[in-house]
Amino acid sequence: MRPSPRFPPETRRQANSDKPILLLRTSPSSDLALLLNIFIILSVITTGLLLLAPRLSKSQVWRATVTPLASIIGSGFLVLAPILVSDYGYIAPAIMAGLCLGAYLFGSAIRFNILHRNVREPVQNDGIDRLELAASWALVFAFTISVGYYLNLFGAFGVSLTSFDSPANAKLLTSAIYILILIVGWTRGFKALERMEYGAVTLKLAIIVGLLVGLTWYFYQKATAATLFVHPPLLSGWPALTLAFGLIITVQGFETSRYLGHDYDAATRIKSMRLAQIVSAVIYMIYIGLFAYSFEREQFALTETAIIDMMGIITPILPLLLVAAALAAQFSAAIADTSGSGGLIEELTKGHVKARTGYAILVGIGLLMTWSVNIFQIIAYASRAFALYYTLQSVIAARRAFLIPGNRLKGVGFILLAMLGVMIVLFGNDVESSNG
Repeated sequence: MRPSPRFPPETRRQANSDKPILLLRTSPSSDLALLLNIFIILSVITTGLLLLAPRLSKSQVWRATVTPLASIIGSGFLVLAPILVSDYGYIAPAIMAGLCLGAYLFGSAIRFNILHRNVREPVQNDGIDRLELAASWALVFAFTISVGYYLNLFGAFGVSLTSFDSPANAKLLTSAIYILILIVGWTRGFKALERMEYGAVTLKLAIIVGLLVGLTWYFYQKATAATLFVHPPLLSGWPALTLAFGLIITVQGFETSRYLGHDYDAATRIKSMRLAQIVSAVIYMIYIGLFAYSFEREQFALTETAIIDMMGIITPILPLLLVAAALAAQFSAAIADTSGSGGLIEELTKGHVKARTGYAILVGIGLLMTWSVNIFQIIAYASRAFALYYTLQSVIAARRAFLIPGNRLKGVGFILLAMLGVMIVLFGNDVESSNG
């Protein structure tokens, strides 16, 4: 009996026919990519459902935690990794740890102030009152710059996956959103838009979990193949330090707990701020720890949307998810800070300048920044503005500590924090200047 003729594995003969037919087969790598995409989507959906579950979404502590947590791992999450890895190489995780530690220490000063503002008999001191007023004006200034930071990222990410991807079109989109915010704030106020906050925060946090799942898989693949990268730092000494000063904005947001007094008591705000800072630090350390050794420097350009290209290397679904998260996050953050700054201006001027006039001032300054400086310069300016606010809060905490028996040692620590804040205000630098 003659043996059957052999055909390549991908072909077989039809019954009663001499013609081989092609059987479609997927490669193991494409099967793995499909499974990864499914796992990422499931992780995003599962996280979203958990965050929306009544037991969590109605928890007072969790709702108080969401606001600072969303701010801390919002915009910074989108731009920080490429900057750190490009300039600091293999020591990027150590720099990230330093940023988180610095933010936590500044948070301790604000928590001290929250606690002692809300005791039965708070310390009465004219110097503290004047410093509180100065800190509020510093926060208005910081909000104004941070909105520019958020909306310029919105513009960049909004056009990033389209045929209109260019700096000019990104600025046009940013300008259009500024005008929209002004019209809504001037005519209707932001209450309706602010109600979107929890949904936007949930979407962002869920997508970040999906990103970490994809990044963990990619890191594991690199590690098992012994193809991880260990990049030498490009910066050292003073330039490295001043760039780190200029990145404090990327871990900013914890101070929002200070202004939730109409919704939560002091103990809840202190607990939620501490929890938000710990959770965000863990997320950031995992993120930077995985990112720092998974990609070659040559694989990405140092732009505000570099993270999209990086995640596209892992799987095509991650850039789409990231853009969705970026748009939701930046828009909701811009609304929150615009509303906050307008309200603060009206309060600080005792009603002489209305909130909507404050919105117009903010939009005017934002449009000027959008068309005159780049996103990395805005990041450095915003870092300095918030560092000024943190400096004043540290001075307030030090003043209180010296007036309250048994807190002198804390007072010395807060003075050291204030000195660090002054250093950041004076010397915080942007990426391009540090490399120039």
